[in-house]
Amino acid sequence: MNLALKDIRFGLGRFLLTVVGVGFLITASVGMVGLYRGIVDDALLIIDRIGADLWVVQGGRAGPFAEGSAISSTMDRRVEGLPGVDRVRRYVQSSQQFEFAGRLRRATVTGLDYPADGGGWLPLIRGRHLASGHFEAIADVSLDVAQGDRIRLGQDDYTIVGITSGMVDMQGDSLLFVTVSDAMAIARRRTSEEVLLARASSGRVPAEAGTGTSSVEQESKIAAVLTTLSPAADADRIEATIEGWGDANVLSRADQHDLLLNQRLWRLRIQILAFTVVLLAVMAIVISLIIYTMTIEKLHQIAMLKLIGARNSVIVGMIAQQAGLVGSGGFVFGVGMAYVIFPFFPRRVVIDLPDLALLFLAVAAISAFASVVGIRRAMKVRAQEVLS
Repeated sequence: MNLALKDIRFGLGRFLLTVVGVGFLITASVGMVGLYRGIVDDALLIIDRIGADLWVVQGGRAGPFAEGSAISSTMDRRVEGLPGVDRVRRYVQSSQQFEFAGRLRRATVTGLDYPADGGGWLPLIRGRHLASGHFEAIADVSLDVAQGDRIRLGQDDYTIVGITSGMVDMQGDSLLFVTVSDAMAIARRRTSEEVLLARASSGRVPAEAGTGTSSVEQESKIAAVLTTLSPAADADRIEATIEGWGDANVLSRADQHDLLLNQRLWRLRIQILAFTVVLLAVMAIVISLIIYTMTIEKLHQIAMLKLIGARNSVIVGMIAQQAGLVGSGGFVFGVGMAYVIFPFFPRRVVIDLPDLALLFLAVAAISAFASVVGIRRAMKVRAQEVLS
């Protein structure tokens, strides 16, 4: 006869409510960690999928993701002429808000250097990749547009020729892919008020002595040059050559990862970790209180067991099993709820098995701690107390 199951069956309602409460705390913990994983995946999406070995950006800057970057429109031709460079592509990205079907939409417009890059690396679920140098677009499904729709960006209309999935930026905005020339035209669009302000301010700022001029044109919208190296290329030598020009900086894929994870997202990582620790602390308190309360209510029965000669291991096993059932039941319920709820969240929530394994170990440790609290109280009970 299993005393733990017998006692749980006697108070089944309270046990199930405890499991559900613990389960929701576990769901929240899974969600916090999964949200961070999703933001990291979104941030690294372009870097990992676009297939560039080096990112040539504005000199003295760590663009285009960690900070702004604008380079010369001839930078791609200069980089292409270096020995060991196999392929170059221009990169342009800007946030745009537009109206479609009577509703404002927001997207991050990303330029594909067509015809060198028609978007073949994009995972399409419908339609095709770019086949024209102008007025075609590939949109993420989260933008809520359909293949064949026409949207107004800047001064032109663009036809949606392909639909992709899971392509969003760090802020969760949908990615909209057009050609680089179209992306630059969209980014250069200025309202009449901006034009008037620019005319009014032109010529009114006196030039300071010794002020140098930038090699980047004021209208340049190119943020980076994506460089793919040949297998036998000397990457260090190419980087040193480009940086020696003075108006360019070179970042590898690993550099971009480090800038995003350890600079842009490190505060978010600390916040997520802090909230997760708080949730686990609350979970430990809840399970400990429940197990302690269940032990207090069984003091008479525990005294009876000691009176009839039951070993301490029987009492310890009963309390430990109850704590384990509360923890494991809450974990199963919480993870199940996570898989049901989080696919409907507006931001991507990534549930990784290694994270679940670590969370399970944390729940097991919490259950063990809770059982110790109950066991210590049970061991203080004397057999004589059965008569009180």
